Amino acid sequence: MIEIKNLTKKFDDFTAVDHLNLTIETGEFFGLLGSNGAGKTTTISMLSTILLPTEGEICIDGVPLSRKASTQKRKISVVTQEFSMRADMTVEQVMAYQGMLYFMPRKERLAKTEELLEFAGLSRFRKRTVRFLSGGMKRKLMICRSLMIEPEILLLDEPTAGMDALARRQMWNLLRKLNNRNLTILLTTHFIDEAQSLCDRVALMNDGVLDVVDTPQNLIDQLGNYAVDETADENLKSTYFKDRSEAIRYLEAAGSGAALRNATLEDVFVSRMAKRPDERKQG
Repeated sequence: MIEIKNLTKKFDDFTAVDHLNLTIETGEFFGLLGSNGAGKTTTISMLSTILLPTEGEICIDGVPLSRKASTQKRKISVVTQEFSMRADMTVEQVMAYQGMLYFMPRKERLAKTEELLEFAGLSRFRKRTVRFLSGGMKRKLMICRSLMIEPEILLLDEPTAGMDALARRQMWNLLRKLNNRNLTILLTTHFIDEAQSLCDRVALMNDGVLDVVDTPQNLIDQLGNYAVDETADENLKSTYFKDRSEAIRYLEAAGSGAALRNATLEDVFVSRMAKRPDERKQG
């Protein structure tokens, strides 16, 4: 279990994360969403101890996390936005190097490499150098590398950035398989459909402040499961309804360019982020 208590990070006069309180259960697939500058990556950086909090604390299974808490830190692996592998190394060399960093015996290292590359569908590319891997393969390799120490928590900072649609879906399937192994996953992403598909719960952040935490479906239910889109003065306007028949009545009275569809988590995100803080508190 991850417990985040009054977590705050300031850079001089700028507050990137403002008294964040959050609990993530063991084995949960949790999404952290927000616009650019919302504080997502800063939160991930504090969870990985790259950054130290200005105030507050993080506890892993009831024990405070710090740079000196090696047992707690070993429970966590991080996959960053940026590719962080040497381009001249082969896939298996990347895995071997990671194992050696943690003093894994050679036999254990080889067995774990084989298991993870097979799991991620990278076995036949073991001799290929990193520079000749596709973006999706590099992301998969970074995840495999992060799993060498068998972490209990995986922090993913925009793991599908730059991927095409097929590679993204392949990554989703890989992440689902990992979560089914009871691995706790904390995901940040700008792809809201990704969070809707993968996450048990999501948290929306805005300007470093936690806005709301709930399941994707509950958030959609609160907004309204049906949306009618209209174009007026070259702007798209969406109106939400909890009852389909009510949405159809509205659609029939709207202009010819109106369309009915199912609402999504992205609608929730756009709707809430467009509101003032006091309006968001009122729902």
